[in-house]
Amino acid sequence: MKSRQSGFTLVEIAIVLVIIGLLLGGVLKGQELINSAKVKNFATDFRNIPLFIYGYQDKFKALPGDDSAVATTHLGTAVGGVTVVLATTPGSPAARGNGVIEGAWNSSVETDETILFWQHVRLAGLAAGPTTAPATAGVLDFLPKNADGGFIGITSGSSTASPITGLTGTYVVCSTSILGKYAKQLDVTMDDGNTSTGSLRAMANVTALAATTTPAAAVASSAIDDATSYTMCMAL
Repeated sequence: MKSRQSGFTLVEIAIVLVIIGLLLGGVLKGQELINSAKVKNFATDFRNIPLFIYGYQDKFKALPGDDSAVATTHLGTAVGGVTVVLATTPGSPAARGNGVIEGAWNSSVETDETILFWQHVRLAGLAAGPTTAPATAGVLDFLPKNADGGFIGITSGSSTASPITGLTGTYVVCSTSILGKYAKQLDVTMDDGNTSTGSLRAMANVTALAATTTPAAAVASSAIDDATSYTMCMAL
């Protein structure tokens, strides 16, 4: 007696293929949503900095970090038991109150205006993060972090202080360790879609702090590698 072999019908195979397609579509859509959320977080970091600056100026008529009266009349010598630090470098006290945030955006000097900017806006209730004055060895932990764990810094946007050649403005904000695929999408979202032109530009990734900064060349979108990390800087 012959045994009959059973198999899948065309309808059953079609149903399985449809289910697989739906699962793959859901996974890809989920990844797309995750990527978009991360880019949105990066963009929010850049957009929040002007709010910190303008909020502080509206409150105290001074620039955070550069505030010459931060420890006397504005915040006082201590806020909630935390000592308020007056910038002593670079060029201070003469440079304090001159309307410029002095120092490298990735400064390793805990008394630079670019570092104390973060303490002042936090103690003023404008930003979240640690408020205790940073020690020399703890500056990196004191700086705010982005969605990928890179650090964020701010400096004057003058041609001598800007971290990227040709990128100038009143201030420049940089965010490190951003994957290339996010860097390109971020530029499309916030600027002209080219990471080597406009007000938002990419450069080779910066992972360490330094006392001074040498301007670097911008990296064009066509040269961005999706799997490589970059530092994005924006002129405000």
